[in-house]
Amino acid sequence: MWRSLADGSWLTADRVRAVARVAGAASLLFLLFLLLTSQGTLDRWGRPLGTDFSNVWTAGRMAIEGRAADAWDWGAHHRVQQEAHADREVPFYGWHYPPPFLLVAALLGFLPYLAALAVWQGASLAGALAVVRRILPHRDALPPVLAAPVVLVCLAHGHNGFLTAALLGGGLLLLERRPLLAGLLLGCLVYKPQFALIIPPLLLVTRNGRAFAGAAFSSGALVALTLMLWGWPVWQAFLDSLPLTRQIVIEAGATGWGKIQSPFAMIRMWGGGVDLAYAVQGMTSAAAIGAALWTARFAGPGPRGAAVAAAAILSTPYVLDYDFVLLGIGCAFLVADGRQRGFLGFEKSLLALVWIAPLFARPLATLTLVPAGQITALIVLALAVRRAVLVDDAGGAALRSSPFRRSRAGSGR
Repeated sequence: MWRSLADGSWLTADRVRAVARVAGAASLLFLLFLLLTSQGTLDRWGRPLGTDFSNVWTAGRMAIEGRAADAWDWGAHHRVQQEAHADREVPFYGWHYPPPFLLVAALLGFLPYLAALAVWQGASLAGALAVVRRILPHRDALPPVLAAPVVLVCLAHGHNGFLTAALLGGGLLLLERRPLLAGLLLGCLVYKPQFALIIPPLLLVTRNGRAFAGAAFSSGALVALTLMLWGWPVWQAFLDSLPLTRQIVIEAGATGWGKIQSPFAMIRMWGGGVDLAYAVQGMTSAAAIGAALWTARFAGPGPRGAAVAAAAILSTPYVLDYDFVLLGIGCAFLVADGRQRGFLGFEKSLLALVWIAPLFARPLATLTLVPAGQITALIVLALAVRRAVLVDDAGGAALRSSPFRRSRAGSGR
């Protein structure tokens, strides 16, 4: 058994297809159950279908109606949410995004709620799948990707994990071949900036000036467009909302510690104070970004893409289980690299664990305080660094490029 776990021989193609069929069928049945037992726009438990999408559509409607800045007013936003769902007492789903995401929300707000939800999830999922197909151009890769538990989690919440994954994955994929387009995609992450912390240092470390210019242009253009449409009040409203968001959503964990899967949330879940949680988060962020930058500097696209995706997850205090679609992009990079250059010991088995973990990560954290989500992100980062060292010889490349080594070599002449 240990040998089969090490070499991944247990993970046969037939077994992968069988698991994908079962998982895909279960996901489809669950989504159909939600739809068939719903009443109007609400599911059987009185929550909006696509739960978190409710805040996106509501913010879009408020922007269309000339109340864009009020989208960050929790009371006003909740009242419009209730009106949108037949004046039912629905849970509050807050709008915490920067104004660039309001551009997407406003477009969706022109559609009826359920139609907007279908368009949003269909289009963003298609974008993410297109990126994965470019990373993994194998016909047998699509079923396990579509059937991945994290896809179900994201679909059930109507969330933007697919869009984030498409932008980051597409940018990383195109970084060498089409750097300007890659930068344009990466710059659009300004809509969810907690996952873009690694982008500026990544582009600097890889010395990709064209990608940096593209990212600066797209992010600046999105900001400028929001100012043209709605003026400074939307940015003032967003900035004014940040302290309350930080205190209630992040530090107090109103979303739920099992759902927030960051090092910060782990410490708070274990009873640690806010200061300790920020300290642990800061150290983890620095270590993860440092490891990803080292990998990006000295390794190939596969390890780099996986390391950056994992570091994006680990470097923010506010990451939820449906955001782990990003980690799926990292896994795709590792699988593609493994198929091309061979898999390392335990790599297939660990990637299988990462694939299934979103199915139980939230209840496991809630019931046992075991942070499975963060563990899987650390696994992907470790696998990327190991592949960089053992397959790309990144350690040797780093040593050969070290200024200290050159100065010593020079002194011996």
